[in-house]
Amino acid sequence: AQIDCDKECNRRCSKASAHDRCLKYCGICCKKCHCVPPGTAGNEDVCPCYANLKNSKGGHKCP
Repeated sequence: AQIDCDKECNRRCSKASAHDRCLKYCGICCKKCHCVPPGTAGNEDVCPCYANLKNSKGGHKCP
């Protein structure tokens, strides 16, 4: 089943202060991992791929 990244990321980022940036990175991570964790934060054990993607500075890439 194909995940609806736009829908999942809108949900994930619904409480984010930097909404556009959250959507951008969530979208990248969703396309790569085919998973977005439930809720608006945390719950990353559900999506290990999403949780483990790093940015160029070694921090979490995915919101």
